[in-house]
Amino acid sequence: MNSLETAYVAGGCFWCTEAVFQRLKGVEALTSGYIGGTVKNPAYREVCSGRTGHAEGVKVVFDPQIISYRTLLTVFFATHDPTTLNRQGSDVGTQYRSSVFYVNNEQKLIAEKLISELQKTTFENPIVTDLLAEMPFYNAEEEHYNYYNDHSEQSYCSFVISPKIKKLKQNYLHLLKNL
Repeated sequence: MNSLETAYVAGGCFWCTEAVFQRLKGVEALTSGYIGGTVKNPAYREVCSGRTGHAEGVKVVFDPQIISYRTLLTVFFATHDPTTLNRQGSDVGTQYRSSVFYVNNEQKLIAEKLISELQKTTFENPIVTDLLAEMPFYNAEEEHYNYYNDHSEQSYCSFVISPKIKKLKQNYLHLLKNL
């Protein structure tokens, strides 16, 4: 039996991050939620206020025999802008920051190395992604789960998430599940 691993990332709106990661082979479970803040069990409205310190993030349970942690992070960095502080497009605030929360030293080292490589080869502006030890993760409210798949016709989904999915298909087709 394969041993599953967990990753935590925040790359702006969790609807976007969820939509990207749920399409990857080897991702066994995905939960949208809140991470990196100071308030226990925050609600969406509290997080959106920016006063809890949480980022909108996802908990990714994956099979490292199918997709590596490095590959997950490579896709993560390719599908959001890690060079904008506390924002993704028109989503502005600390809840939309770019963060990686490592669960062990191996994940930390992989993330540090990848960020360094991407800074040299891919991004002209400085990468501002936080690299932090795992913190408590609180599940988002159920209406946020599977959001893009259930609401792809909404304008936010069409204008913000659909281009990310298109980019994912163009650059990482070999990593995608047959949806």
